[in-house]
Amino acid sequence: PAMDYAGLAEAAAEKMGLYRRDPGGWRGCRRTSEVSVSWRPSAEFAGNVYRGEGIVPASPQDVWECIKPVADGRRTKWDQNVKDFEVVEAISDTVSVCRTTTPSAFMRIISPREFVDVVLMRQCEDGTMLSAATNVEHPLCPPQPKFVRGFNFPCGCFCIPLPGEPDRTQLLSFFQTDLGGYLPQTVVDSFFPASIAGFYSNLTKAVKALKA
Repeated sequence: PAMDYAGLAEAAAEKMGLYRRDPGGWRGCRRTSEVSVSWRPSAEFAGNVYRGEGIVPASPQDVWECIKPVADGRRTKWDQNVKDFEVVEAISDTVSVCRTTTPSAFMRIISPREFVDVVLMRQCEDGTMLSAATNVEHPLCPPQPKFVRGFNFPCGCFCIPLPGEPDRTQLLSFFQTDLGGYLPQTVVDSFFPASIAGFYSNLTKAVKALKA
């Protein structure tokens, strides 16, 4: 049977909304000038869901321009965890199946990964821009020998406008990823908080370059 990509994308967006509204149970694990990172056990798989929250010094449109999951988007240029990003199939104007590859990381302990996700993009009534994603299978994306297949469980970002502050954006992001392969849990637990801090730091540089 064909996968209901639109339905899966919608369910991932629902999950994002639940995470956003549910402040309970998060434990802080890293804080920088740009982001505070917290985590709690995932209900989706045997790992953690991570939450990043920070203020980016740019308008929601500029932040979205840098992070939106589109072909030939800016993300591959600034996000050190995204090597390549391709749209495999456009399901609708707002939903697409995408393949992301990541470079080796963490002093090469983590080898290159590939992820196949259905991604939804939406603008909410309050001006918030949302991207939500979750893992799927697609006939055009069989596992590749050079990559370990990882799995994203419902994850995504909210670009939230700040009333009266047009040049600042609250960026709330959720990451929950099974990296696959045989990685020690200690490696996984130290990789994500560092990686999220790097994401916010590199994004801040990218929006400054966009405005320059």
